[in-house]
Amino acid sequence: MILMEDEEPFLLDDPGRLKALAHPMRRLILRHLAIHGPATSTTIGELLDAKTGTTSYHLRQLEKYGFIEEIPERSGGRERWWRRARTPRDLRAPAPAQLAPEDRPVLEEFHRVGFEEDRALLERFPEAYRRDPEWANGSRGLGWMTKEEFAEFFDAYIALLLRYSHRAQDAPPGARPLYIRMFALPADES
Repeated sequence: MILMEDEEPFLLDDPGRLKALAHPMRRLILRHLAIHGPATSTTIGELLDAKTGTTSYHLRQLEKYGFIEEIPERSGGRERWWRRARTPRDLRAPAPAQLAPEDRPVLEEFHRVGFEEDRALLERFPEAYRRDPEWANGSRGLGWMTKEEFAEFFDAYIALLLRYSHRAQDAPPGARPLYIRMFALPADES
């Protein structure tokens, strides 16, 4: 699943992959590995207050769908080290119509879990902004666009995000991991 920066977005239209990313603990594991680097199921379990067997199961599910990989040179015996796999940075959820009707609840759960995370981040924002406004910022707006313009805007937003963000291993000195979110919805349906 390795893509170069100029390749097309990767559509998460495989229900198994969506399900792998729809579990809160798996998302926490991926976030930890992305921010802090390689870890074992034991260290992840301690951080997430979960049993090693539980974290091992979730790590295997993430590995199965290509989101993480074992680090063979660091693993030995029963201790296995894991890292984020070099997956595309532009992962996109499918539209409901792109999935079979029986798979659409997985997409809904994927979004529900993601927006729960976003809600928690939004609650943290005021304190982060007070503490360090150079590293926390927000924007709100209202714009009128056609469907075509909105699709173009979204693609331009993703391109801008990819242009200015780095993978952890490629980040220059002084770079920090940042949570960046963008969502849009029709304003005339309220």
